[in-house]
Amino acid sequence: MKTGVYAGSFDPITFGHIDIIKRAEKIFDEIILLVGENKTKKALFSLKERKEMLEELFKDKKHVKVEVLDGLLAGYMKQKQLHFVIRGLRAISDFDYEFQHSIMNKELNKEIETVFLMTEPKYFYVNSRIIKEIVELKGNAKEFVPKLVEEKLKEKLEK
Repeated sequence: MKTGVYAGSFDPITFGHIDIIKRAEKIFDEIILLVGENKTKKALFSLKERKEMLEELFKDKKHVKVEVLDGLLAGYMKQKQLHFVIRGLRAISDFDYEFQHSIMNKELNKEIETVFLMTEPKYFYVNSRIIKEIVELKGNAKEFVPKLVEEKLKEKLEK
């Protein structure tokens, strides 16, 4: 069975992320969504809240599992004896960032292979930061995130 690990902060998950997951389903038998902290960003949702949202969104997909990353991705991959990391790309700027991480992961764990997947062009400009801003300014985010996520964003940002 081939397992792909899609790691991210998912703060929150967007339709761009979901598009990458759909593409990955064509390649992998199982997908692990690995929710972690991005130390360069201040998260709006806690790890627990993000994990719960992902579990709710993918509850009908038995081949999609959700776990929390505590530490380095390379260490997680080694511990679980997994080899494939899934990374989504939007624009050329994503490639530079993702390429650097891919090389570093490979240095830390020689068994890792990174699979880069391009998202649909309509999601090239979608990112979590912009979605949070849209919702905070009372805009409509239904084109960019699932209804559950938009509702959670509204709850969180109205506090």
